[in-house]
Amino acid sequence: MTRTLTAALVAVAAAAALAGCTSSSGDTGGGGAGADELKAGVFLDVTSWDPANADIGFDGPYLSAVYDPLVALDKDAKPVPALATSWEWSADRLTLTMKLRDGVTFDDGQKFDATAAVANLQHLKSGVRSGQAYLNVASVGAKGADSVEIKLSKRDDALLYFMGLGRSWMVSPAAIQANSLAGGPAGSGPYTYDKAASQPQSQYVFTKKQNHWDSGTYPFPTVRLFPITDQTASFNAMLSGQLNVQFANAANKPKAQENGWNIAQKASSWVGVQFADRTGSQVKALGDQRVRQAIALAFDAAGILKAVGNDAGTVTDQLWPVHSQIYDKALSTKYQNDKAKAKQLLADAGYPNGFTVKMPMSPIFAAWQPAANQTFGELGIKVEWQDMAMPDYQKNAPTYPMFLAVIAMDGNDMATLTDQVTSAQWYNPNPSVDAFPEVKALVQQAERAEPGPAQSDLLKQLNTKLVDLAWWDVWYQADNIYFSVKGITVTPVTGMMFPTLRFIQRG
Repeated sequence: MTRTLTAALVAVAAAAALAGCTSSSGDTGGGGAGADELKAGVFLDVTSWDPANADIGFDGPYLSAVYDPLVALDKDAKPVPALATSWEWSADRLTLTMKLRDGVTFDDGQKFDATAAVANLQHLKSGVRSGQAYLNVASVGAKGADSVEIKLSKRDDALLYFMGLGRSWMVSPAAIQANSLAGGPAGSGPYTYDKAASQPQSQYVFTKKQNHWDSGTYPFPTVRLFPITDQTASFNAMLSGQLNVQFANAANKPKAQENGWNIAQKASSWVGVQFADRTGSQVKALGDQRVRQAIALAFDAAGILKAVGNDAGTVTDQLWPVHSQIYDKALSTKYQNDKAKAKQLLADAGYPNGFTVKMPMSPIFAAWQPAANQTFGELGIKVEWQDMAMPDYQKNAPTYPMFLAVIAMDGNDMATLTDQVTSAQWYNPNPSVDAFPEVKALVQQAERAEPGPAQSDLLKQLNTKLVDLAWWDVWYQADNIYFSVKGITVTPVTGMMFPTLRFIQRG
């Protein structure tokens, strides 16, 4: 599962739980949860112990217990050293040289060195899921025993971010060679996986190593991870003391405040209508900017956020995160709900009575369907909903001209450009950049600009242009929310559906 579809499932689970999961059974003060050990409800079971196959969103807590990354992220999603102690770009930013940490050994006795790093990077590049982070990597080679050189076919200013997000976990080369990671991890991380005490799909137990090189970052002697998809069950587990950290539902914030728990939240995904056909090749009307603008103006985003999202987010028409330096607060009133103006735009575009369009629907998006039906109906847009099962939505939705979407966001500005605008993704199979010369020019300038203020300024210009074009109909940016008992703090990171263990601390 990609982190984008995961984001949709999480949003649906939260919406479905709004009717009530505020049971006061058990010890409402958190019971004996305490802070001596970490007991976290992480929503989903581990996808894979192989970093090449793992889900970048929810596998982070599991993998960060047993693996060290080459690159980590700080609280602002900036790349920081880990097993790679430093790095340097060539003048043309097509070669990345990394200096490696010495004295690290995998649990099976294999030594971490340049040879091991190269084997891992090649494995990640060929991975079904991890390979997306390395699309622009042409080759990887060792430079002596303690350095690696990564050569790019195209400049990629988001590479280090993606590596830090969860695409540079290092595993034993012997385990890669033996194809044995399906049976369990083989890493050098801060914890040892206690397989005997663990029960797949129920509880995973990890015990802290005594002499790990980064021991100070991991304060808990024992970590227990509980995959609990049902949010009612997860909240009741917090109340009873079974958990002391929870991937939370906004509906329960009042109860969490009453219990004195810490509440952390941050923008995680955008919710709205994705236009897969911006050129009008499938539905002529969608090729007209005024039609897309009319759809954006017609939706009561604030009402949808309140009714479905429990106000856990920010109403906006942008998808650079609200805390990003690219985000422009002034732009977020451009499509403030105005049905009269929307109808006028449709009339000006030649569609005073609307048009007909087919859209996919599945249980994932049922919570948003009533608002869509009402809004499209008021515009005269006749939607023929095509029902499908949840697993089919990701495969089929982008074949339709537009569809309801919950799309995971990134904490890196250039990664946002890559993931949301320029590269073909399941939710954006036809990026359309070439069909819009002004967009293409700004994209190319941003990709060539020196990282820093010059690049940021170009991204701001691009953001303004995309909002004006109604490139998408963003209703709001939804927050991920985490509850923790007193003595434990969680620092959310945009891009991680659940933070890795370095972001869960005493305090």
